[in-house]
Amino acid sequence: MTYSFISPPNAGRFVLSNATLPAVAVAEYHAPAAEGLVKADIVITDGIISAVLPPGEAPVEFAKSDLKDGMVWPCFADMHTHLDKGHIWPRNANPDGTFMGALEAVRADREAHWSAADVRKRMEFSLRSAYAHGTSLIRTHLDSLAPQHRISFEAFAELRDVWKDRIALQAVALFPMDDMVDTAYFADLVAVVRDKGGLMGGVTRMNPDLDSQLDTLFKAAADNGLDVDLHVDETDDPTAETLKAIAEAVLRNRFDGKVTAGHCCSLARQDEETAKRTVELVARAGISIVSLPMCNMYLQDRYPGRTARWRGVTLFKELAVAGVATAVASDNTRDPFYAYGDLDPVEVFREAVRILHLDHPLDTAARVVTTSPADILGRPDMGRIAVGAAADLVLFSARRWSEFLSRPQSDRVVLRRGKVIDRSLPDYRELDSVVGA
Repeated sequence: MTYSFISPPNAGRFVLSNATLPAVAVAEYHAPAAEGLVKADIVITDGIISAVLPPGEAPVEFAKSDLKDGMVWPCFADMHTHLDKGHIWPRNANPDGTFMGALEAVRADREAHWSAADVRKRMEFSLRSAYAHGTSLIRTHLDSLAPQHRISFEAFAELRDVWKDRIALQAVALFPMDDMVDTAYFADLVAVVRDKGGLMGGVTRMNPDLDSQLDTLFKAAADNGLDVDLHVDETDDPTAETLKAIAEAVLRNRFDGKVTAGHCCSLARQDEETAKRTVELVARAGISIVSLPMCNMYLQDRYPGRTARWRGVTLFKELAVAGVATAVASDNTRDPFYAYGDLDPVEVFREAVRILHLDHPLDTAARVVTTSPADILGRPDMGRIAVGAAADLVLFSARRWSEFLSRPQSDRVVLRRGKVIDRSLPDYRELDSVVGA
């Protein structure tokens, strides 16, 4: 077992007393807040949160675990990952850290190695890591060029069933939209996505056919009852405006499914008026935006011998102020697009606070890895502390933001339905047989 700072009672009913909670992630509980943090006692009965009470108001006869003002968060939602690419770095590293280097390295690795067994082994390793860190909801994009779409979606569907009681999983088809000209392939892809309960995705790029491509995509999604999650403008080129085109396409097609756009980096490179018009369109179209701060900072504005001049992230605050649903997520893990990471939302949150300046104040910052992504993914029952919800919680010794954000919180305790889980992380040596040492 990983070292933990506290051992909650192994009882059918107990209290997490003197807890500090991020108010934005607690439903229907009102108490004085300091920097968005409130104090409470959480009563857990048979794995369910049965009450959230002011400190000291839980019945004295209940077994208690005194957190001494330590934080309690709901389990996390990680809404944009690439489980199929994960951990291939030892086998096929990015030669120069650039976006084009990543594309080529992944292409070579996929064509050489991505059998069902290989994909399943690496995805399972990633899920074990995410679970140990306290994640209960993940959306992954799956590379879906033929014939990989059938291989990876089948492996994903098997893992989704195996993991259904630990992590709720969603999958998005990721493919170059130029490939839709192959109508047989596109029809088969849509059928696979529909049959496996996935979402339509794709990478949008500026080209003369972009509007017709988007119309084709949204028609296929509408005809098959599918939501859409796209990779958008992952570049420092200010002339890349596919986010604007997507918003116009949603409105033009009167698409009533959910639409999410990830990255949207070029928005931050455009002049104020151009960006403002796009943000307003995105809000009108009801598109959700997910920022991937660690990966974007790693890839964007990387040129040989030159220090990066910008952070690589989108206009997160401006989008949120405009009423756009926003969140952050892990993105890639130990693959050519991002050499690091461990699918730990605490790391993602900590880095997002720094990179996106989500602090001063931090009052609602916790939403970006809890309630906001859960809502965007259509799971408002997750990512929040609520009476009647499962006691899927993450306990921290940190009492306030400065403590929480200054350490990796390696001694956290994860509860699933009120029971402490084993937080031991899988050993990288387990992957030696597929990716090498």
